[in-house]
Amino acid sequence: MEIKTIHQFEKQAMKKSHRELARIGFALFFLVGVLAFSFATSGGVPNNLFLAVAAVFGGYMAMNIGANDVANNVGPAVGSKALTMGGAIIIAVIFEAGGAIIAGGEVVSTIKKGIIDIDGFGGDTDSFLWAMMAALLAAALWLNLATMAKAPVSTTHSIVGGVMGAGIAAAGFDIVDWGMMGKIASSWVISPVIGGVVAAGFLFAIKKTIIFKKDKISASYKWVPVYVALMSWAFITYLVLKGLKKVWPQLVGSFNEILFFTVEVTKKPTLTTALLMGAIVAIAVYFFMKKSIKAKLGGLENTRNSVNSLFTIPLIFAAALLSFAHGANDVANAIGPLAAINDAVMTGGISAEAGIPLWVMGVGALGIAIGLALYGPRLIKTVGSEITDLDQMRAFSIAMAAAITVIIASQLGLPVSSTHIAIGGIFGVGFLREWLDSTTSIEYDIAQDKAEVKDDKKVLHATKAELKKLEAKKKKTDQDYQRITELYRAVDDEAVSLKKSKKLLKKDRKILYVKRDAIKKIITAWIITVPSAAVLAACMFYMIKGVMS
Repeated sequence: MEIKTIHQFEKQAMKKSHRELARIGFALFFLVGVLAFSFATSGGVPNNLFLAVAAVFGGYMAMNIGANDVANNVGPAVGSKALTMGGAIIIAVIFEAGGAIIAGGEVVSTIKKGIIDIDGFGGDTDSFLWAMMAALLAAALWLNLATMAKAPVSTTHSIVGGVMGAGIAAAGFDIVDWGMMGKIASSWVISPVIGGVVAAGFLFAIKKTIIFKKDKISASYKWVPVYVALMSWAFITYLVLKGLKKVWPQLVGSFNEILFFTVEVTKKPTLTTALLMGAIVAIAVYFFMKKSIKAKLGGLENTRNSVNSLFTIPLIFAAALLSFAHGANDVANAIGPLAAINDAVMTGGISAEAGIPLWVMGVGALGIAIGLALYGPRLIKTVGSEITDLDQMRAFSIAMAAAITVIIASQLGLPVSSTHIAIGGIFGVGFLREWLDSTTSIEYDIAQDKAEVKDDKKVLHATKAELKKLEAKKKKTDQDYQRITELYRAVDDEAVSLKKSKKLLKKDRKILYVKRDAIKKIITAWIITVPSAAVLAACMFYMIKGVMS
């Protein structure tokens, strides 16, 4: 029996290792393709090999963004069973790539968030190139490590740390805008707190207006259209403000050609315009949801599960829109430094903004899609089910928090991270459930279980020690043999008792709605992201400088 079990373990291990090798092989194939394409298309340019290597680092960074950051957009939908893992990956791949290519813009800031002053390089193009290369590689390595540890971290903060560390290594501490770094550090608190409060607030409202009512179906018919319409309003506003801001002038110009009236062309969409567009869509969604729920009334039971099912389709749309906006915005984390390197190689100078060639945008978009497909499930599981249990209502509240928090923060000028907002939202709904269900008794049970496990271990160790002492005795009496028999029985009984106590402890720990170990791991990863990426980038800069000098 044991040999059969060992054989099964070996088969599973082999299967897993083959899958892992296939993933690595596919990722390497993509990076080799990027290297070959970049090198072939920049043949007559000085430093074209340097640019080709930078393109590989950009592709590597993009894959890590796909593997880590995208989980925040689709993880709650997967955890709530609104989407399957396969469905979530397909939606995220299409909309992330679509957002990057359609709305990623034609120009990107070469220095993310303006955290270092490019004048600090004193026109030294080589140092600038090495710094951007180091920042890109360091951020990608840090994201890779975080993904392996199943820790969702901010890709923006990773690249910020990388640029800061490489900038300091290249030109000293004065190159950094420490005021901006202070604002970014404040987002470690601002983002999860606002996200948690907004998510908990929406979940509490849903519970009050629907779940706590006797007639849940009538309450759903009245309130679900309102909540979904609010979600549509928030998401269209969010999409216009963040997802379409880089292509807004071109978009408005195209509409002006087909409309009977002319809309003023502005550099970016205003909040008023975004809110107005969101309101129009929200009104249409409200009446659509009213009609849809009315058609389902006969088939709905007066249960929580029936209410949950009404939020499934809105959640799928939320995952798609979040992915589109993320692709449009955060692809710059992968291609910003690459675009800067490309611009510096092509022009021989240093620019605050750089044009984005189509091939550079393609590297970012395709890299995110490949990283998500190959390694995304690891973090999607963590976000969707390993922090707290999610259903459709909770996931809906988290999605609302993601959109509303970004809108509020962008208008107040507060630096926020989409990763921290999403995780904060998950913490928020989990802690609300604990507060509503009052887990003090659960915590007491856990303490009791721990004490029982500890006592059982003590008794077992003492019994084994006595047994060992008697067995070592050279001359044994009949009483000794009788006692040895009793001790063997006691060891078996105590082992069974210890196993039961451990099972009870594990069961009660699962009832705690927010996993405390997950909180500690994630918050630690957030705090060390910027300094870790910075140290890595500084080391990379000195290595690259040593090789190139």
